[in-house]
Amino acid sequence: MITVNSDGKIMIRRCLVTLRPFRIFVLGIGFFTLCFLMTSLGGQFSARRLGDSPFTIRTEVMGALESRGVLRKMSDMLEMMVKRMDVLARLENSTDFRKGEEARFPPDRFQPAAGLMERIQAIAQNVSDIAVKVDQILQNSLMNGKVIEGRRDQCEVPRDPKYPDCSGKVEWMRARWTSDPCYAFFGVDGTECSFLIYLSEVEWFCPPLPWRNQTAAMPSSKPPPRVQAAFRSNLSYLLELIGSGKESLIFMKKRVRHLASQWLLATRSLAQKLKGRRRDQKQILIHIGFLTEESGDVFSPRVLKGGPLGEMVQWADILAALFLLGHSLKVTVSLKELQNNLGVPPGRGNCPLTVPLPFDLIYTDYHGLQQMKQHMGLSFKKYRCRVRVIDTFGTEPAYNLEEYATLHGYRTNWGYWNLNPKQFMTMFPHTPDNSFMGFVSEELNETERQFIKSNKASSMAVVYGKEASIWKGKEKFLAILNKYMEIHGTVYYETQRPPEVPAFVKNHGLLPQHEFQQLLRKAKLFIGFGFPYEGPAPLEAIANGCVFLQSRFNPPHSSLNHEFFRGKPTSREVSSQHPYAEDFIGKPHVWTVDYNNSEEFEAAIKTIMRTKVDPYVPYEYTCEGMLERIHAYIQHQDFCAGASPLPAKPNGHAVPSSPSPFTLSPNATHLVWSYNTSSALHVWPPVSSMQVWVSEAGQACTETCQEHGLVCEPTFFEFLNKKDVFLQLRIACDSTESEMSHLYPALAENVQECYFQKEPLLYSCAGYSTKYQRLCPCRDYRKGQVALCRDCL
Repeated sequence: MITVNSDGKIMIRRCLVTLRPFRIFVLGIGFFTLCFLMTSLGGQFSARRLGDSPFTIRTEVMGALESRGVLRKMSDMLEMMVKRMDVLARLENSTDFRKGEEARFPPDRFQPAAGLMERIQAIAQNVSDIAVKVDQILQNSLMNGKVIEGRRDQCEVPRDPKYPDCSGKVEWMRARWTSDPCYAFFGVDGTECSFLIYLSEVEWFCPPLPWRNQTAAMPSSKPPPRVQAAFRSNLSYLLELIGSGKESLIFMKKRVRHLASQWLLATRSLAQKLKGRRRDQKQILIHIGFLTEESGDVFSPRVLKGGPLGEMVQWADILAALFLLGHSLKVTVSLKELQNNLGVPPGRGNCPLTVPLPFDLIYTDYHGLQQMKQHMGLSFKKYRCRVRVIDTFGTEPAYNLEEYATLHGYRTNWGYWNLNPKQFMTMFPHTPDNSFMGFVSEELNETERQFIKSNKASSMAVVYGKEASIWKGKEKFLAILNKYMEIHGTVYYETQRPPEVPAFVKNHGLLPQHEFQQLLRKAKLFIGFGFPYEGPAPLEAIANGCVFLQSRFNPPHSSLNHEFFRGKPTSREVSSQHPYAEDFIGKPHVWTVDYNNSEEFEAAIKTIMRTKVDPYVPYEYTCEGMLERIHAYIQHQDFCAGASPLPAKPNGHAVPSSPSPFTLSPNATHLVWSYNTSSALHVWPPVSSMQVWVSEAGQACTETCQEHGLVCEPTFFEFLNKKDVFLQLRIACDSTESEMSHLYPALAENVQECYFQKEPLLYSCAGYSTKYQRLCPCRDYRKGQVALCRDCL
């Protein structure tokens, strides 16, 4: 049915024609041309058999056809169809045509039907009527066009100093508004007014138009009131949220089930510790980007083939912790799910989201971060402060700030996201510039501990490495080890034993996680050959009563001398295969020796065989330790509130109110925060935990704080970034400069020049130079929980 509205819009509600097979032959070309034309103008087309006999074709077009060019094209097409119908009418009287039809169709199915011509003429008349209506619409369209042009002239680009980018954005829209379908989705139609409406109401580059209904553009409903988070005591619903269909997800669900009793026990313990303290429930999206098809999902196919499991171990534990803390979760592992949850408009990602972001926090990885940036448009910049990036190796500030990284040679494939460095969350506490997320190592109960004591084989070793390439070139070490211990491996293979694994090694192939745990509970030694770096397996081995033996790297591995670290957004120098095990655990559980020194290597093996160790798990890698840490982050970390807690001078240096918030220590070696001023500041970590030390030239703040039994805290740099602090430390500044550098604030000792930080995102505990002594903000920390200060919980 076709109707023409008073405003010149054509509404084709439904075109329904029932055709028998022989009539399709006669009229099919013309009718399908009409249906195709209508669908090209915004309709939907479907053809399906209804019942056994009639073949029904339906096409529906809903909406306004306002383009004069499109209407003219439709008129031309209809005129052509009329001419075709005239030809068909003439052919009806042709004897050859009749003979051809009789030959094609049996007599019982073909009825010459004197009414065929009448039917064709009726259809031709209908088409002619449509053409007349199109002519009417064309005239209306011309009139409306004048109105539109007049409306376009009425909308002038406002000149408001509060919106300096408005005119430039309008120019861009004039040239590029058709480059992404999402602009049309928000009502942009090529007119000046539509540009200004979009740039003022959807984006924020132009001022609101005075004739627009501003209340309609504002969100109609207030955000729902905050709900208090309640600790959960059952993980069943989490297992449903994780879903299935991928080997990676199946692995994570098995891990959650396996650790369920420990998680629930830890949850009760933390609840007692917090004593009913109010905790707001957060709406959290967990998007595991590396599992999406768009990123290649290289992990899932390798789960059962010895591939890296560290990331999946960590994600499983993150999901369990967030869920048990009582927060509302959505889990996505596909790009379509991500778009649906974010409210992404249709198009190529240039437009903002259709609705305010419904999530307080988004946990993702680098793949997910890239996907979000691509599909969120301008909203990514607006909401990126809510993102938490699970980052295995860490991202230092020098690599994070795009402008600085580009100018100073720190640009990599993984950096320049311009986030607060604390938004990156690492597997181990590599640098205090990032937040330490971690994972969980399974704790043993008393029965399991007794089993280990009675079943440990002092001459049994397990090699760390499920891929055959790790064993290549290690014959010398293995030969020495074989003199004292029976060697076991868990190298994956399908049909033939890998030639890299010597014949004297008992290779079990890839083992399920629980069988691997049983193997570790029997073994005395877990030995690494330098790779993989910093995985969870050494902590699992130590938790099962093994001693971990690893190689010392001399010189340390870094992006300057080792291919694996090249391109990683960090300048960190790795002194061993597992620096955390070396620095935070150490002997007797961890031995780090020079594998190039055969005598030292052999002596270490002999000593380890005589050494008795109990199973050990660092507190920060227990279920309770991880729950405690994530709880503190969620309740206290807020990267969307950008205001400094201190007033600022015109040059950007934060200054305290008088008197100074620092006092010099009795031995004049460092500054401590004055307790009289602590209560006025709402800063986390609390400033009461802060001390200010000066590094040696060529020393990073991370090392300086460690020397004094403290941890560097980048949050506190803003309190140090002023001349008064240098003076209180009895450092005379002959001159001062403010620049962008990940080494500032600092002192150039020889010339007594003091340097201040110009860009807060560059505050960094990492980084050093022989030219500078750095001002270092340090803090205390909880025993076994380096991520939190003593009063941080």
